[in-house]
Amino acid sequence: MIPDRSLEVLRAIVQDYIASKEPVGSKSLVERHSFGVSAATIRNDMAFLEDEELIHAPHTSAGRVPTDKGYRLFVDRLSEVKPLNSAEKLAIENFMVGSADLDETLGRTVRLLSQLTNQVAMVQYPTLGKASVRHIELIPAAQTRVLMVMITDNARIQQHVVELGTDVDENFIAELRAKLNAGLAGTALSDVSTKVKGITAGMNAEELKISNLIIKNLIDQVDANRQEKIILAGTANLVKREEDFPGSISPVLEAIEEQVVLLKLISEMQAEQHGVSLRIGRENTFEGLANASVVVSGYENQGSEVAKLGVIGPTRMDYSSNISAVRAVARYLTKTLGN
Repeated sequence: MIPDRSLEVLRAIVQDYIASKEPVGSKSLVERHSFGVSAATIRNDMAFLEDEELIHAPHTSAGRVPTDKGYRLFVDRLSEVKPLNSAEKLAIENFMVGSADLDETLGRTVRLLSQLTNQVAMVQYPTLGKASVRHIELIPAAQTRVLMVMITDNARIQQHVVELGTDVDENFIAELRAKLNAGLAGTALSDVSTKVKGITAGMNAEELKISNLIIKNLIDQVDANRQEKIILAGTANLVKREEDFPGSISPVLEAIEEQVVLLKLISEMQAEQHGVSLRIGRENTFEGLANASVVVSGYENQGSEVAKLGVIGPTRMDYSSNISAVRAVARYLTKTLGN
């Protein structure tokens, strides 16, 4: 059991170290905070915290810095996170307005999150297995070509020009578009290849040839985008904080370049306190991230979580502000996708 004053001393050490980058000593704690006790008493509290492996001395100076365990206790004891100010809220609202499609929306989101936190930001694309067809459009684009557009319920727009090898029959293309929408609207993308089989019933040879060509391209679009992916922004922010990573920053940079690593990591992270999931230092299961912290939150579409977003940075990060930013951006992205 950690005494209340020792917890307050730990909180002060974490906050001062995050702000100053310098190991924190008992004298500075007494000067900056109103504990109402002597420096000698604070030194006793610090000795207790060190015995509990919550702080440690990085070198022979009198100052101490938090350990991963100390940061974890600090985060777990956060009664509330720092709210976004009016300027930050306005920036989010303005930044998210006017996106034409999902690609642009997620691109804006990841850049915004990086700017708000000064960390590496990541946004996972919605899992296509959870998406369904909203609408399919077939538009004659040239004498022998048709532009096929597929819109999903998570706002993803896929388009592809199909070369038919014969003159476009606009009446037939309109009929095929109607059949595709009647048969596939609301269908999960994972079921498209099965549901589409009955659409060609009753067609003559020429119509069947054109339909099969368009359907093949439709299925290829679905399959080509089935692989999960993450987009990143703000890698330069990590490099600017290189001194916060003991030894070398290279393992962290290598880890964030491996999408498989990040996808596996965030798939394991489930919402905890304050609606986010947090891994600190060696809590991360991937060695390359052993000196980093990861803050993640899920975003939703139509009431269900479809993917996640978050930030990666050094363990010496402003947890309260970053948790608030990640949570707020996830909520705004959910709202944007719902419009």
